[in-house]
Amino acid sequence: MGVPEAELTPNVQRALLSLMGEVDQLRRETEALRAKVRDLETLADHDVFLPVLNRRAFLREVSKALALAERHDAPSSLIFLDLNGFKAINDSHGHAAGDAALRAVADLIAAHVRETDAVGRLGGDEFGIVLTLTPVSAAERKAEELVSTLAATPIVHEGQTLHVGAAWGVRALEAGIGVDEAMAAADAAMYARKAATG
Repeated sequence: MGVPEAELTPNVQRALLSLMGEVDQLRRETEALRAKVRDLETLADHDVFLPVLNRRAFLREVSKALALAERHDAPSSLIFLDLNGFKAINDSHGHAAGDAALRAVADLIAAHVRETDAVGRLGGDEFGIVLTLTPVSAAERKAEELVSTLAATPIVHEGQTLHVGAAWGVRALEAGIGVDEAMAAADAAMYARKAATG
């Protein structure tokens, strides 16, 4: 500390060593608290059962994409996916099978999008995907690919094959619209497609 050791009395030396130990302990405790805060933030942003964002965190990602579009005229796209046949799985095979089906769908979606994209569970059997810097035409192709892959990928739970399909809707995340409008438009597009295909 810039003071020659010979000039320090034993009491001062002990006090300094004690103070240095307390500072080191405080540093370790601060690092541990920061790690806990990071863990809590992760828990607060992720779905309780699935390895995807929860609704609150997903809406924040939609908001970020809209801000990017506003600031840089760089639109992204929002896909809204609603599972078909999920209620039948719960009714016929139980909630554990339903949870397994949701996990399989979440894993499949996450495996087929980029790290820069965001996947979230919006509630029940509904998922949202933000495709960053992606035009609607490419988002529609991605939605078709996801639905086709889901239909072609059997979900097996306790020896039972579970069949899950999905309907989708897409909305451009562009300047001039809000989060609620984007979500409602993608949802409406999904229901229109579902009605059209029966």
